[in-house]
Amino acid sequence: MEKTLNVSHSGSSKGKWSADLGNPAQRQARSGSYSPGSVAVSDTHPSQTQKRHLEGVLNKYTNLLQGWQSRYFVLDPELGQLQYFINEHSKNQKPRGSLPLIGSSVALSDEFPFMFTVFAANGDLFKLRACDAREQQMWMTQLQLCARRHSDGSAKVMSQAEGQQKNLVNSIESLPSRGPLSSLDQDLLLLKATSAATLSCLGECLSILQHNVCQAAQHITHSHTQASNTENISAWSRPKTAPEDHVKNGELARNNTSTRHQPHSPVHRNKERLKDTENSSPESVDSSEEITDTEDNEEEDLGVLDDQRSIILHLLSQLKLGMDLTRVVLPTFILEKRSLLEMYANFMAHPDVFLAITSGATPEERMIRFVEYYLTAFHEGRKGAVAKKPYNPILGESFHCTWDVPRDKVRPLRTTSSSPAPTAAHSAQTTSNEGLESYRLRFVAEQVSHHPPVSGFYCECKERRTCVNTHVWTKSKFMGMSIGVSMVGEGVLHLLEHDEEYVFTLPSAYARSILTVPWVELGGKVSICCAKSGYSATVTFHTKPFYGGKVHRVTGEVKHNSTGTIVCKAQGEWNGTLEFTYSSGETKVIDTSKLPVIKKKIRPLEKQGLYESRRLWQHVTAALKAGDIDTATEHKHQLEEKQRREGKQRTASSTTWKPKYFIKEGEGWVYHNPLWKMK
Repeated sequence: MEKTLNVSHSGSSKGKWSADLGNPAQRQARSGSYSPGSVAVSDTHPSQTQKRHLEGVLNKYTNLLQGWQSRYFVLDPELGQLQYFINEHSKNQKPRGSLPLIGSSVALSDEFPFMFTVFAANGDLFKLRACDAREQQMWMTQLQLCARRHSDGSAKVMSQAEGQQKNLVNSIESLPSRGPLSSLDQDLLLLKATSAATLSCLGECLSILQHNVCQAAQHITHSHTQASNTENISAWSRPKTAPEDHVKNGELARNNTSTRHQPHSPVHRNKERLKDTENSSPESVDSSEEITDTEDNEEEDLGVLDDQRSIILHLLSQLKLGMDLTRVVLPTFILEKRSLLEMYANFMAHPDVFLAITSGATPEERMIRFVEYYLTAFHEGRKGAVAKKPYNPILGESFHCTWDVPRDKVRPLRTTSSSPAPTAAHSAQTTSNEGLESYRLRFVAEQVSHHPPVSGFYCECKERRTCVNTHVWTKSKFMGMSIGVSMVGEGVLHLLEHDEEYVFTLPSAYARSILTVPWVELGGKVSICCAKSGYSATVTFHTKPFYGGKVHRVTGEVKHNSTGTIVCKAQGEWNGTLEFTYSSGETKVIDTSKLPVIKKKIRPLEKQGLYESRRLWQHVTAALKAGDIDTATEHKHQLEEKQRREGKQRTASSTTWKPKYFIKEGEGWVYHNPLWKMK
């Protein structure tokens, strides 16, 4: 017996809920339990209370950038999945995202009214909000019943393995802390960690198996196919209208530390932010205060020491495969002695190659030059054979630097006989720059968000009329004996002379062999596209196969989209030798390890603002250089605690954090005074 239950609702969620209410007893038990307009609940048989189909509108938390969004959810008890769609009308299309319920758990949350969280066994989760307590309880009950039914079979498989692993851990931990066979014996700690990882791997395999079974069932029944959750990926886009600001001449800016970062009350700090916005702008960086950087970011450590390995083993034994490491506190001795914001600056260590892009005589040549620069940028940015982790930037942290690039070094890297003559604008620019000794490249980065951790960075050269604006969201996860870091986001290179924009993405990074001598590997496929010229490029960073194969391999190709013609191919190692082959038959070899590096310029610590990276982390860096891990850990802890206190104060006063140099535009972040505003 199917009926429709319509309930008025004063909130923002709207939809229609229909319910197969079953027998009278069930109908009475469920009456009034749904609301955002309507909820769909159906039982295939009155006795099958654990196979209840449920669908309706819930609010889903995507991320800090996008916040809560209304989505249409469908709980399929046969597939054991919770799927969601943009709205009810799109539920006949493939789902926007889904969560396998086998091995999942459902928990109440006190962050927001009527909020609950569904944790999947693979590490994914959905943060959801109902419209009232009854609706919340109904969803939670049905999700738990579905998860339990699908997990019973797996539980039988896992129970013996879990029991054996638990006995093993208890046996190890019951040993004395000293003696010939102690609970701290490294071989036993390794056994403890690997057994936990193996058990997690078994659970992951069962989850994958369930996922594949669900896909097969979907294919057979012609129902919705599973789609990956793409809502957590923030697209980058240039703003339609540039925000108004008061910075003169487009100068990059630094923090005004005389008042900005003193321990004032939240209300006072908010007033100062408003004052900065309305009456003034950040001070321009005084280039006369900058000096050539003498820091060497090479990490010469030979690997993890024996006592440090025990700490890592203990940490690994508590992690699960696929676990998000964003909120996991990692040991201080693995830190790299520089902030992530500074690491982004080091991607510009070959500014002459970067500035040569805009000198290309044709769209084809400019795209090829950008690919050449892109492939040579990672070696210096990710310098050092030993993998260590840069400092996680705190909210509001910034990094500023410049490069002075001799004009005679910015020359064409490759020309073709068919290249047309330089444009009038290009000739005029060249003439106007004849008297210059060097070009100045300016860089600023800022941590614009803490959860999720989003960094924005911007670099410009006014003389060459080129700039790049990027935002990156780092997502780390545990992968057994390695750690993977996804670089979510996009960048846009603007060549204003040619009115061209190059949109590009970034590869993932992996820290391998974390128990011995950790090393960095890049992986994944990235894209570069220029819509105006019709040229695009794909670059693939190849990870090392399990058996054999070379490390750090990279391949790429540049093509003309309308004709499909491949105009350039690249292959080699991103931290070694790269070979470029062009359609003309030319070839060129670049050894990234031998490319000349132009040192950045940076102000001394005493000239920097309190929240600039080098000054902010100076005590942690000094302690790490001295080998004093305990002191470094204490200073790091103080910075993190300060950030937590400030976050709680903002929450208590309902104050929204406002970055100083970047403005949220659409789903991305844009520098507040970009060069393209000055065209």
